[in-house]
Amino acid sequence: MASEESCANPLLLGWVKEWVDLARERNSKGVITYKNAYNALKACPITFNHPSQLQQLKGFGPKLCDRLTEKLQKHCQENGLPMPKRPRQWRIPGLDNGDGEEDGDPQQRPAKKPRKQKPYVPTLRSGAYALILGLATIGEEAPVGMTKPQLIEVAQPHCDASFTAASGPSKFYTAWNSMKTLLEKDLVYERGRPLRRYALSDEGWEVARRIQISADLTPSELAAQQRRELEPETSENPRPRVPTRSPSPEIEEISPPSRSAYADVVANGDSASGDLDLPTFRPIRLAPGTFTVHLVLDIREVQAKTNRDYMQEELTKKGVQPIMRALPLGDALWVAKCQDPNFLSRTGSEGDEVVLDWIVERKRLDDLVYSIRDGRFHEQKFRLKRSGAKNVVYIVEEMAMDSMSFNKYEEAVQSAIASTQVVNGYFLKKTQKIDDTIRYLARMTMLLKKQYESKSLLVIPTEVITARNYLPLLEHLREKEPTLGHYVSYLAFASMTSKSDMITLRDLYLKMLMCTKQVTGEKALEIQKRWRTPYEFVKAYERCGVGEEGKKRRQDMVFAQLGNLVGRKKVTRALSHKIAEVWGNV
Repeated sequence: MASEESCANPLLLGWVKEWVDLARERNSKGVITYKNAYNALKACPITFNHPSQLQQLKGFGPKLCDRLTEKLQKHCQENGLPMPKRPRQWRIPGLDNGDGEEDGDPQQRPAKKPRKQKPYVPTLRSGAYALILGLATIGEEAPVGMTKPQLIEVAQPHCDASFTAASGPSKFYTAWNSMKTLLEKDLVYERGRPLRRYALSDEGWEVARRIQISADLTPSELAAQQRRELEPETSENPRPRVPTRSPSPEIEEISPPSRSAYADVVANGDSASGDLDLPTFRPIRLAPGTFTVHLVLDIREVQAKTNRDYMQEELTKKGVQPIMRALPLGDALWVAKCQDPNFLSRTGSEGDEVVLDWIVERKRLDDLVYSIRDGRFHEQKFRLKRSGAKNVVYIVEEMAMDSMSFNKYEEAVQSAIASTQVVNGYFLKKTQKIDDTIRYLARMTMLLKKQYESKSLLVIPTEVITARNYLPLLEHLREKEPTLGHYVSYLAFASMTSKSDMITLRDLYLKMLMCTKQVTGEKALEIQKRWRTPYEFVKAYERCGVGEEGKKRRQDMVFAQLGNLVGRKKVTRALSHKIAEVWGNV
């Protein structure tokens, strides 16, 4: 066996040796290929002028030869050497080709032109696509990779399928199965036992850069976007949704109003303390026969990435033609659409739609688990309460889910479901699959059409509504006239439920409080009752003094006020300490 020093191609052999060591360090399956190529080149007595000539040796293919060519070009540029020209014929006469015979005349046996392989690009929003983007957030110079839970958490927003639950009761594969493909293609390497960590290989980073270029994202922008997607919805960032293409032509699609269309529809109102004077007004009356009831479905509600229009098409088959748009709150609601599109604008409102007292929030079981983990679940319920909707329906699709993941959060899921029914008073509907959900929405639409189209609707003029008086006004009207319903236009509803277009200091304060884990909406409201603004809250901490005694008073300040409450409003001493760390600079 020839030694490395006596090899006829020491420069090329050294580069192949580096790849062998790197593949062995990463525990990559490509180590066998690199090792075969290394042994063949080490034993070869022929000096090659160009790396492309190595394809006649065992273990060398077009891809490996191209990588060596790039290395040689870089070496020549750095050292001021001329780059050898690629020879026309790759086979050298007289070299044993492996079957004991010498090559014949090159003119008689021309070398085959290697097939140019297309670069690997994963399907948009597939499991492989999401995993590569997730791994790209840690940077090329990161000393360690990511664990499976860490990777799933950052990759999930980029994928239509779940990484923890199969897409249906009869399916057994999740998006995580794409990791096997990435490992086989040497785009990702894993290391560590029993806690495995994953990172992108050199080839994987090339694929990641192609994806980032196509998405017009730099690595830093990708990481920033990822942080925004993973933030709990206590910020102004919307919940990550699956982007969809336009629905089928036969389904009515109404473009969602632009942000400017309803940004200033409803005023914030006077935020000063004191008694609230409710306005007196003459309601706008929609007579029977002047409107029709329609289901409005969020355009981001999809079955899977391969069939984005499934819900719309199935509803249409059942005689319900949904209106498609991006809803500011919830996944479905119902509106009364005026036959005269200018009627509301002539009578003191806007648009041609009135929101009815029903709104639906749909949750798959895996999405429910994730929303509980990141705080979106409680924040969504808070926003649903602020919307003024009288009837809120939570649909939970009990799809098959990884038993280990579900068992870990089963108690939290059951507690959240019970809280939704008992504390919030929302109706909870459990379905087995998306088809059951579609049938339920179709039946609800037919029922609401019969219920509302035969009676008059009273609409509150938008000019008398402010963000501050909206909920007290609705409560007053429902107590005064319980048999009648009072409604608002869709644009006014969208303005008041938008996360950023209509937000009072009080709402922002509550959102800030709920950023602390375990501070629910009920606890945040109790804190806001005692310290009305963030300024008052911070000043109260400052009045506690300094030193060890002051620190102890700051830690127990909230507990002293709310520790004696009962039920969900009570703040424990441990939670009081956590709040003090954020607000009291403890």
